[in-house]
Amino acid sequence: QVQLVESGGGLVQAGGSLRLSCAASGSIFGISVMGWYRQAPGKQRELVASITSGGSTYSVKSVKGRFTISRDNAKNTVYLQMNSLKPEDTAVYYCRISGTNYWGQGTQVTVSS
Repeated sequence: QVQLVESGGGLVQAGGSLRLSCAASGSIFGISVMGWYRQAPGKQRELVASITSGGSTYSVKSVKGRFTISRDNAKNTVYLQMNSLKPEDTAVYYCRISGTNYWGQGTQVTVSS
C-alpha cells in the first residue's frame, strides 16, 4: 500500500517562503517520478513541478526561478521550496507519483497580499 503525506503548508505574506514535504511509504518511491500539483478555488488542478528518480526537474513557467523541487530517496521524501510567494500561488498543494492514482491528501498554502 502506497501512502503520500504532505506537510508544510500555511499562511504567509506575499514575498515569503514555505517548504512543503511529501513523505511516501512503499518501495516504489525510489524509482518513481514525483510531482507537485496545486488546485486553486474554482480552477483545475495543475502540475507545478516534477522530478525524476535521478534528479532531473521540470517546473512550469509561472513558478520558475521561485520554486525548487528536490527529493531525498533515502528518506522517501520529495520537497517543494517556495520562495517569493505571490497571492496567486494560493491553492491546495498535492504530491503525486506521476502516472499513477497515488495522491497525497493535500496541504493548504495561503499567500496574503
